[in-house]
Amino acid sequence: MRNQLLRMNMTNFVPHNLKGKTAVVTGASGGIGRAIALALASAGANVIVHARAREREANDTADEIRGLGGKAEVILADLSDPSRHGELVDRAWNWNGDVDIWINNAGVDVLTGEMAGRSFADKLEQLWQVDVAATIALSRAVGAKMKARGSGAILNMGWDRSACGMAGDSGEMFAAIKGAVAAFTLSLARSLAPQVRVNCIAPGWIRTGWGETASDGWQKRAATESLMQRWGTPGDVARVARFLVSPEADFVNGQVIVVNGGLAG
Repeated sequence: MRNQLLRMNMTNFVPHNLKGKTAVVTGASGGIGRAIALALASAGANVIVHARAREREANDTADEIRGLGGKAEVILADLSDPSRHGELVDRAWNWNGDVDIWINNAGVDVLTGEMAGRSFADKLEQLWQVDVAATIALSRAVGAKMKARGSGAILNMGWDRSACGMAGDSGEMFAAIKGAVAAFTLSLARSLAPQVRVNCIAPGWIRTGWGETASDGWQKRAATESLMQRWGTPGDVARVARFLVSPEADFVNGQVIVVNGGLAG
């Protein structure tokens, strides 16, 4: 009986199980967002690639999606501006008839670039506007449309350390910000069930732009703090995201899924 169930489960797995679905990935011009957009496209989804201002990189992502056989559209919107939230949802919903999957991946980079030298208060304010306030507004707006239609999946982006904390300015900021996202996710899942599933993915040390240039000390720390003894990759996160918005995860709702290779210590 056990072997029969295993064979049934394997038979029911469909590599292109998102065929015909329309997905939106915010912050998809690079890093984790880009990897998620491509993972969804590889499963058959048509994808709206959102970016704040990196139009060339967003178009590159869209071109790769088209190369995988999917439709793609680029929408630029600064999510720190609340007036753009409703516009983004409406444009996305009208692009291909409706939206089946919405992934709130966009976040402010306060570790590199122009924000790196700003004050703690300035960084916290920017993180709040984009990572929290925009996630809440977009989720509520698209969630209401999905619930009225009768189906949909929303995935928000958290952080593995928001549940246990991490010392230092960055730890304090990200724990507060991503902890808020996780808590909101759990409540929104209750509001939108059973028509719409809402989950949160909480990555650990993922080698994106900052990780590629981090000091030897951070490189060692990232590897030793994971039971897998390595950095995570955007692809590691993207594969879990693809599963969570797919029919295979139809009974997974109101969860915070940690992707960190196992936290050591």
